[in-house]
Amino acid sequence: MTFTNKKLEYRVTLDTDLNLFIVFDKNNENKSATGTTIENAVQELAKIA
Repeated sequence: MTFTNKKLEYRVTLDTDLNLFIVFDKNNENKSATGTTIENAVQELAKIA
């Protein structure tokens, strides 16, 4: 699924082995971030996007 917040569009996946959410920038799949919650992952992605 693709989500949008005010600044960026992103795709979310869940790594069930590590229990981490992985968020990918919709416009650049090479940019990604992880977090224990979706919100944490999106905040980390915003820092690098």
